[in-house]
Amino acid sequence: MSEAPYHDRDGWIWKNGEFVPWRDANVHVLTHGLHYASAVFEGERAYEGVVFKSREHSQRLHLSAKLMGFDIPYSVEEIDRAKAETVARTGLNSAYLRAIAWRGSEKMGVAAQNNRINLAIAAWHWGDYFKDKMKGIRLTIAPWRRPAPDTAPCQAKAAGLYMICTLSKHAAEADGYQDALMMDWRGQVAEATGANIFFVRDGVLHTPIADCFLNGLTRQTVISLARRRGIEVIERAIWPNELASFSEAFLTGSAAEISPIGEIASIKYKPAKVTEQLMADFSALTLRKNAA
Repeated sequence: MSEAPYHDRDGWIWKNGEFVPWRDANVHVLTHGLHYASAVFEGERAYEGVVFKSREHSQRLHLSAKLMGFDIPYSVEEIDRAKAETVARTGLNSAYLRAIAWRGSEKMGVAAQNNRINLAIAAWHWGDYFKDKMKGIRLTIAPWRRPAPDTAPCQAKAAGLYMICTLSKHAAEADGYQDALMMDWRGQVAEATGANIFFVRDGVLHTPIADCFLNGLTRQTVISLARRRGIEVIERAIWPNELASFSEAFLTGSAAEISPIGEIASIKYKPAKVTEQLMADFSALTLRKNAA
């Protein structure tokens, strides 16, 4: 049976301070966020009914909004409470959450400083981001690159920055891959279309410096878990000609969690000791009420 479309589901969505029926959580077609991408969002997961890294996600949502030139009219604490209430309303033990803030439809045009800033939070069941991810997902090389920091607010989780991600993921899926590895404007390895990337060589973890893409919260968590295990982590520039020198590779993200990679553009990887250990540690962390 196919999954119900997102606009036609039962349930409740928190919108501007109150819960509204899922099907009524709509915006006008002339909403500024739709036309000019004046929107920021967070993707989060709840484990055992608790939102993982909720405070950090809410803080980043505020930061993203400021980088996009507006303030969210709800405090970090209010957003945390709203997310917890939204998860509780779903009755789900595990859930994916999407918090999004955007400029409304009061004025149309490039400039819209006085448009209302809206905030909505939805939660639903979402299993593994990648189908059969334990087999090791397959990536190709994206046709688009991450922009330089002086061309876009790259530390904001802004809707407009995902345009090239959608284009790259669609191109990858059309060619039979599950995702795409994106380079940055310099030609260095950056990330996948919606997740950070790590590589393993001789037991050492290597990952690109997050200077033109999000320093993901799951990325930060994995780095912390690795160092607790005594695994060396090196954040550095990684060039495409190095890809064949690594033995393991995996993606990290709130949706992707930790997803082992089996192939990048015909280069093969095999999930092994480091990947498996970090997956086990991440699972133990998220399934004990986010204690750490």
